Amino acid sequence: MILTGLNFVAVTVVVKYAATGLPAAEAAFLRYALGLVFVIPMLRPMIAAGLSRRLAWIYSLRGAAHTIGVILWFFAMTRITIAEVTAMNYLTPVYVTLGAALFLGERLAARRLLAVAAALLGALVILRPGFRELSVGHVTMLGTAVAFAGSYLLAKRLSGEASAAAVVGWLSVTVTLGLAPFAFAVWVPPSGGQMAWMFLVACFATAGHYTMTLAFAAAPVSVTQPVTFLQLVWAVLLGWALFAEPLDGWVILGGAIITAAVSVIAWREHVLKARANLRRA
Repeated sequence: MILTGLNFVAVTVVVKYAATGLPAAEAAFLRYALGLVFVIPMLRPMIAAGLSRRLAWIYSLRGAAHTIGVILWFFAMTRITIAEVTAMNYLTPVYVTLGAALFLGERLAARRLLAVAAALLGALVILRPGFRELSVGHVTMLGTAVAFAGSYLLAKRLSGEASAAAVVGWLSVTVTLGLAPFAFAVWVPPSGGQMAWMFLVACFATAGHYTMTLAFAAAPVSVTQPVTFLQLVWAVLLGWALFAEPLDGWVILGGAIITAAVSVIAWREHVLKARANLRRA
């Protein structure tokens, strides 16, 4: 999980550095189009899994939600600090929890409800409305977390019907196709250097998802989730060292509150799953 955090912060840093001269939709498209090379090993399980009309609809819907989230995220990266982007991205699991209760019928117990409230309080600490001017980047990140939450809820629905390779592979394909019209509408000829940077983003993102999968296989989410707070530490330090971004204690405090709340949610889910497994045994 420490390596995962470093990989994902590297994605943020490279986008912050290299994507400023490109429209957000185009930078996002290049990242996914160049990253299709990593889909090649997934082609066989994708074909073997088949593609019913229902699965095609869910894959497409997830691709649309993720496409919106990716565009908003790339746009926010050019407007606010790396630390703010990282901290506000922690809201995604909170929205997933709320969405699971609203759309998947999962029970929202009192502890999880309190954790959600605490996470939203952490977001208010970061944004501090009324005490400072909120930029379009902050609003965009709120939308980003909602869009990604929708994508992850659909992934949860798919997880019982398709292999992980098929789910990841089809996400890459659908998002690339979804981003294409937005990218071509604002297309600016990229330089060779920008193409190389976007491929590096794809490499770091793929490595991050791989190390995260290894971490989830090695330990329960209740153990791995708190480690994600280190990602905010790396983001604050690199933003300060590379981009002269100020060290904002409120962002760190808000991120810590959100991380603690998400960790409580993850721990609670782990306990419930353990009890369910004991009953089945």
